Amino acid sequence: MTPPRLRLVIGDDHHLLAESLRAALAKKHDVCAVAYRAESILAAVTTHQPDVLLLDLSLPERNGLELLPELRLAAPATRIIIVTMHVDRVLAETTLKAGAMGFVPKDAGLTELGRAIASVMEGETFISTRVPNTTNRVSLRAAHAALALLTPRQQEIVRLIADGLTSIEIGKKLGLTISTVAFHRGNIRAKLGVDSAGGLMRYALLTQVDYQPDARSRRGRMRG
Repeated sequence: MTPPRLRLVIGDDHHLLAESLRAALAKKHDVCAVAYRAESILAAVTTHQPDVLLLDLSLPERNGLELLPELRLAAPATRIIIVTMHVDRVLAETTLKAGAMGFVPKDAGLTELGRAIASVMEGETFISTRVPNTTNRVSLRAAHAALALLTPRQQEIVRLIADGLTSIEIGKKLGLTISTVAFHRGNIRAKLGVDSAGGLMRYALLTQVDYQPDARSRRGRMRG
């Protein structure tokens, strides 16, 4: 007997990747919606109540970490799998604590994504083997400590980067020119020793995870 087709929603601001994923998954599942921004993802999940949501962390306006609690309230039965370019054990653990059930890198193949979907539908959590086994608390502690190296304006820009805003959007929000935003981003990367835009995004997301240095309560959790 053919198993019933699962109902999926894809939430990712990379349109080409999202549409390619839709085309590939539609062979076995019913893709109810593809959404590119945080609020439209929340609306799609609320409307369709899918079996599985594939969610990116880097979204315009609000990041996926911030969105997770609202998604869990809107669709308690929906299993959420994070599909991201930010492969980090701390982020993986934090998303699971916030309500996700799976964590898969964007460069994973469809076979691995299929295993993740099957696992979460069985009620199990799934973290890709590409994610380091050891929890790198050093990187989390360092991310928070490094904020002291940045000016208040630079810290504000880091927060907006974590929220998924582009340089153009950051400039509009803060009343800065694009060249000024680019200047700040370059200085931030230099101060942090970050050599790529992806590395800066990973750092920005890590700063959204609380760090508790007390060994009895050390864990990553969502702010607010």
